[in-house]
Amino acid sequence: MAVNLQNPEAPIREIRLGSITGYAGTVRDLAAQATGCSLKNRERCFSQASACSSGCAQGYLSRINDAAIVNHAPVGCAADTIYSNTANKWGERVRDWQHRNIHVLNTNMVEEDTVFGAVGKLRDAVREAYRRFQPKAIFVTTSCVSGIIGEDIKSVLDELQEEIPVPLAPVFCEGFKSKIWASGFDAAFHAILTKIVKPPEQRTNKVNMINFSGSARKQIVDTLAKFGLEPVFLAPFSTIEQLSRMSESAATISICGTLGSYIGNGLEEAYQVPYVKTLQPHGIAGMDSWLRGLGAATGKEAAVEEYIREEKERIQPELTQIREKLAGHTAVVGMGPSFGHNYIRTLQELGIEVIWGATWHLDPRYDHGQTPTSLQQLAETTAGLPISVGDQQNFELINLLNRLRPDLYVARHGGSTVWATKLGIPSVMVADEYSAFGYQGLIDFGHRLSDALTNRSLAKNLSQRIKMPYTDWWLQQDSFHFLEEEVVV
Repeated sequence: MAVNLQNPEAPIREIRLGSITGYAGTVRDLAAQATGCSLKNRERCFSQASACSSGCAQGYLSRINDAAIVNHAPVGCAADTIYSNTANKWGERVRDWQHRNIHVLNTNMVEEDTVFGAVGKLRDAVREAYRRFQPKAIFVTTSCVSGIIGEDIKSVLDELQEEIPVPLAPVFCEGFKSKIWASGFDAAFHAILTKIVKPPEQRTNKVNMINFSGSARKQIVDTLAKFGLEPVFLAPFSTIEQLSRMSESAATISICGTLGSYIGNGLEEAYQVPYVKTLQPHGIAGMDSWLRGLGAATGKEAAVEEYIREEKERIQPELTQIREKLAGHTAVVGMGPSFGHNYIRTLQELGIEVIWGATWHLDPRYDHGQTPTSLQQLAETTAGLPISVGDQQNFELINLLNRLRPDLYVARHGGSTVWATKLGIPSVMVADEYSAFGYQGLIDFGHRLSDALTNRSLAKNLSQRIKMPYTDWWLQQDSFHFLEEEVVV
């Protein structure tokens, strides 16, 4: 099994999938190396900033409605809860739910704990989390400190399980282990698969919808109802009971290939729940692929084809008008690999020329053993497109944007869009994973891009008033000056 549920933790992506954070070349070359098992990571002799897998695991799990998190770490590692609570509040608002803070405790490891250990603090924190929140499950997330000193978290939780009557799940997401923060999602899902999901008692018409916030849930509910299916949005804003029954679903689909690979393939291998391994449902080709994959998995092919035909006919007149407005414009895309590759295609569908793609990492294969469909598709349709891989190294992105000067920068992390705007380049931040979702979403996204290109005053005014922190020396260098040379075998 690619996803081994007998192990206490999920192997990091660099080991499990051969994932990388350093590359510069073309889509054709990248796909050829990925499919040919010859892809090697190119290290940087200088690194500016990145993110942490602990933040991904903790933030994702903290938005489960009736769960609690114990973060076994110094208090600074709990700073991610500020963002997590904000994201939780936004998700509650779009659902018309009353706001509640996320349920997270931190063990406040200090210098003394690095010498003598802190399992006593951990026991107290787990007991306090149960007393204070009465959760249906408690997840214990690790940190660099607890990992380096070798805290035996699993044994502590095994002992406490005798007195606390809800699942106690260790989440091994130490930031130092992996440069790829998406490894944190895998750690979170491994905990769910091993401690929460139960064997199926029956098969249902439900579909596991793996996502981040679920803003398009009404649209997805209405769409899947046409095929006699019912989505269950997981894991944020779901319940432990819903998570425990994932094994009973008719299929698993995901808004993001990076996010869904581990849990989707794990459910398929352990419980024979089909995982839809297609393009992401952004734009026309993506939605076509996603729906047809779901139709094939659930035996709904005819109904899916009819829906696709109707929707494409409906949007065609407005799509033609949008393409006329956007024709001739150029863009650079900066996102995680699954979103990045799929949004490059989506922008091309809208008539925009993508002149560079930057992704935060690259998985040469997913957990089912195949190269991501989105990378294969790009290699076939836009083989010469320049592309780079870097764990959100802003110094590279700013140098690149300053040199290319696209009409538009489209990214999924605000930490990079703000710098593009300061350069005078209009930027669109894709915070909502359902931007450009499906046929109508493509139309709405096209209007958003048109608005950004029409009103450039913010970027123009900022660029005239802000001094960038990067020197002329750096901006005159090759964007990948600090990336080691590719080793030719």
